[in-house]
Amino acid sequence: MTDFPTGLLFDEAMTILAQVAAEHRLNAETLSLPRCHGRVLAQDVDAPLSLPPFDNSAMDGFALRHADLDGEHTALSLIGEQFAGLAAGLSLGAGQCVRITTGAPMPAGADTVAIKENVRIEGDRVIVPALARGQNVRYAGEDVGEGERVLRAGQVLTPARVSLAASMGLASLSVRRRPTVAVFTSGDELVEPGMPLAPGQIYDSNRDLLMGLLRADGLEPTAWPRLPDDAKQVEIALRDAACAFDLVFTCGAVSAGEKDHIPSVLREFGRIHFWKVKMRPGMPLLFASMDQARMLGLPGNPVSVMATYLSFGRALIDGLQGRAEPRTVLRARLVGSIEKTHPRREFIRARLLSDDDGVLRVDPNPATGSHRLRAAADSDALMVVPEGPQRLGEGAVMDVLPYSLG
Repeated sequence: MTDFPTGLLFDEAMTILAQVAAEHRLNAETLSLPRCHGRVLAQDVDAPLSLPPFDNSAMDGFALRHADLDGEHTALSLIGEQFAGLAAGLSLGAGQCVRITTGAPMPAGADTVAIKENVRIEGDRVIVPALARGQNVRYAGEDVGEGERVLRAGQVLTPARVSLAASMGLASLSVRRRPTVAVFTSGDELVEPGMPLAPGQIYDSNRDLLMGLLRADGLEPTAWPRLPDDAKQVEIALRDAACAFDLVFTCGAVSAGEKDHIPSVLREFGRIHFWKVKMRPGMPLLFASMDQARMLGLPGNPVSVMATYLSFGRALIDGLQGRAEPRTVLRARLVGSIEKTHPRREFIRARLLSDDDGVLRVDPNPATGSHRLRAAADSDALMVVPEGPQRLGEGAVMDVLPYSLG
């Protein structure tokens, strides 16, 4: 018997992870707008002013009073100019108009703009065609009303959202701190790329894989030295990292082998929230806490690293930052057919295709082994096959996790 859940269904494990992340949400910090891109907003934002803040012209042309228009063509007297910038204080009387540029404030009395290309100028007279009242005018508050809630806590600050904040005069925003992240790979068999291999050794590919996935999600991970197959050294390294980082990822040494020391170290010096999830690949996944860190022990095969990071790793990062918007999960029609005989949720390497009819399709890679990194490199997504044995035919609608789509 264990004092933590083991062998969980995927959704059960995800629920635990979300609860723990919510309990350890990172604190907020105030950043200038240029540093806010990609961050998670910590506080709601209410508009301090209306957008637009004043009635203005949508086109270059001539501002006029619609009541002065008479028939197909009306001659109006040109009395001045209003350019974008400071208001010139002009006011229109009967039969008058003002030259105006895009974004310039409407003169007092004006309610319509004739486009420059559609009028004829004869000296100080402007011949204007028939127009609808309010044509080519942008009214104050038509986009945002003062006091209206325009951004919500938990939203990711996209360039458009940062631009919206700038348009309201906000120079900074309160955002959640991004987690600091430590990355470990493990195993005496691993060798740094570029070094010679001895018999029985392999190159460490997981470090670059996991560091790249984390960087693509906007984080700045720190790569720690490889963990050897020694329990005491594993303990020292993990306890050091847990004191200094918010999040610790390990790759390998989380199963039940003689040299898999990470579970026993975390059980003794931390708290294991769950171990082993009914998913393929990635079943030995381990989630724990130690000191100030949340720790996610990923299996050692590279495709298992991808499957567990794209599902649980991203969910943990998002939960710690209070992200309220779900990550993108695409829906695509299956190319060919697949048959699954085991009960676990499965993540299959695949390529996304868009046909001439605009239908998104997903083409699974035939490789099955979780060690087969070439198949992952030839793919751009993981196709999700739900729990339970099943056969899925051509055109079945599948959930798809893109490698790098937020």
